[in-house]
Amino acid sequence: MRSFFIALQFLTRIQLKRQTQWTNEDFGRSVLCFPLVGVLIGGVLCIVYAGSTFFFSNDYAAVLVIGAWFLVTGGLHADGFMDTADGIFSGRSRERMLEILKDSRVGANGVMAFFFLAVLKISFLANIPSAIVPAALIAIPAAARFGTLISIFEFPYARKEGLGRAFIQYAPPYTLAAAFVLALIPVAYGGFFCLILLGAAMMISLCANRYITCVLGGVTGDTYGAVLELSEMLLLGLTAVLFH
Repeated sequence: MRSFFIALQFLTRIQLKRQTQWTNEDFGRSVLCFPLVGVLIGGVLCIVYAGSTFFFSNDYAAVLVIGAWFLVTGGLHADGFMDTADGIFSGRSRERMLEILKDSRVGANGVMAFFFLAVLKISFLANIPSAIVPAALIAIPAAARFGTLISIFEFPYARKEGLGRAFIQYAPPYTLAAAFVLALIPVAYGGFFCLILLGAAMMISLCANRYITCVLGGVTGDTYGAVLELSEMLLLGLTAVLFH
């Protein structure tokens, strides 16, 4: 439970039990619970969606849900998405790209990337049939966070120190297998469709991280967030296409 509470506090603004002191070992073990945190995020989004559609049309409900999505995660992954866009599309050397990723300021590439990310998420969600939305909202955050484990364990870390080092060094050896089981929880609710989303999230993570590794020589904490946001957006798009 300690690992779950740390993962929850790190990945979201939800604090069921506030952890004030984290060791590298605690932080590394928490990665196992990422898909479970995704399920909880999905549950919150389902509540927001149900309340929104009671008063508004699907289009307005989509705006509110995506806004809540960014809010509940504290913009953590969106920040990584913007930083990654600034770095990768800067046209600079690999070393300079990594420096840009560490810069707290947001450039034009980051702003444009976030704009299209938000617009596409809203548009895709608005085009998913209402009956499918709850299953999608539960499955997509969990699947995308399992994709983060692929980012962590299957690709080299680009820096000598950072989040990835703690995750890799201190995560239990059974992390991927256990996290995969947790990522299957939405399948009990949404059936085979949720399994398709999980498989798609794994493919997206593999492809996106392979491209990032070719450009940067490895992955970073920012690119973890970038791939997660990209995965959520594309999974919403896939759902809209499958049920349109």
